[in-house]
Amino acid sequence: MSAESSTGAGSGPRAIRLGPRSAAALALVTAIGVVSFGWPLLADSSSALAHSRDAPWLFAALLPLLIGVVLATVADSGLDAKAIAMLGVLAAVGAALRPLGAGIAGLEPMFFLMVLAGRVLGPGFGFVLGSVTMFASALLTGGVGPWLPFQMLSMGWVALGAGLLPGTQRLRGRAELLLLAGYGAVAAVGYGIVMNLQGWPYLGGAATGVSFVPGDPLHENLVRFLAYCLATSLGWDLPRAALTVVLTLLLGGTVLKALRRATRRAAFEAPVAFRASSEP
Repeated sequence: MSAESSTGAGSGPRAIRLGPRSAAALALVTAIGVVSFGWPLLADSSSALAHSRDAPWLFAALLPLLIGVVLATVADSGLDAKAIAMLGVLAAVGAALRPLGAGIAGLEPMFFLMVLAGRVLGPGFGFVLGSVTMFASALLTGGVGPWLPFQMLSMGWVALGAGLLPGTQRLRGRAELLLLAGYGAVAAVGYGIVMNLQGWPYLGGAATGVSFVPGDPLHENLVRFLAYCLATSLGWDLPRAALTVVLTLLLGGTVLKALRRATRRAAFEAPVAFRASSEP
């Protein structure tokens, strides 16, 4: 029986599973991340202005929490050397892919790899891989700053979402590639929108029609935010989404087969059995 079929119907092999502790840690960091992204929209004028310089503190708070998710996942899944090796290889490849499109209309080829890896290896592995890859790429490109935990969290969500897509066992071939390409396009645009939300409230001093106005009603700021995204980042988000779709459709079948083959050979969840030697 193959490693894939032995995991049971409806669930593929998972290098890292979400257990109770890792799921709780992920839920906690997600909730804190959502609050960190969106709290300025709900704050009054005095609070928003007083906290406009809190990004470094959020960096200090989120980074240990993200590391905590990784440690909780390791504790729950009994992460072995094979899974660590696969995590390291995929993170290194993803980090190397990111600079290839840096500065060129938002083209980031790492997105399609994160989506495909999350699909094959599951939401737990996907979240850890997305976060670690973004951290590694920041070290590689010198992009370490207060935005890094937000990037790690957002990329973790992208890969985690791919692992939660339906049809893990039954959907194959062109239909699966279309599903992943569609998800990748939405995730690529969503990543840009979420990262805009991280920085936009702190640009309120520009006093333009798309600036954040502390203390204004939520719907008015959301309208300004939508206008800000259309005016500033859509030209980067759409090419990123288009590249993700193209790479998924062109290379996705080959990459999915390679990942599934590597996962079967690694047999992450195969039980270890010891037999007595017949030699004296």
